[in-house]
Amino acid sequence: MLIRKYTPSDCRELAELFYQTVHTVNAKDYTKEQLNVWAPDRVDLEQWNQSLLKHECLIAVENGILAGFGDIDETGYLDRLYVHKDYQRRGAATALCNELEKKALKKITTHASITAKPFFEQRGYRAVKEQQVERQGILLTNYVMEKIICEPS
Repeated sequence: MLIRKYTPSDCRELAELFYQTVHTVNAKDYTKEQLNVWAPDRVDLEQWNQSLLKHECLIAVENGILAGFGDIDETGYLDRLYVHKDYQRRGAATALCNELEKKALKKITTHASITAKPFFEQRGYRAVKEQQVERQGILLTNYVMEKIICEPS
């Protein structure tokens, strides 16, 4: 599996991956109404591109297929981590996290979905709190999770 930096030419494919992943992988934990406000069928690609360019965004590629992506900002906030619905449990999320976590100085924070919470717990993140996020009047449950980065001795 190849891990590489994001380029603007990836944006449309990432938006499609995001939509497909949320609407299939997360469907067991969220209602259709929740999925639709979380991942609408159309996103502002220019806004997405600008957001991804502001962060350290990495892409996982397997056999020429965009298998996943993740991004982290300068504060250690792991914003997005999504793996293609057909590439689940093949190591893409782990490989992306391994690289993204190297960018954080002291602490990483993420807002993990119900679906993603066990993955982050296995990586040593702890849930700080459960929260309800409102999108277009619809509430979605997620978890503020943190991982303290060990200081070198």
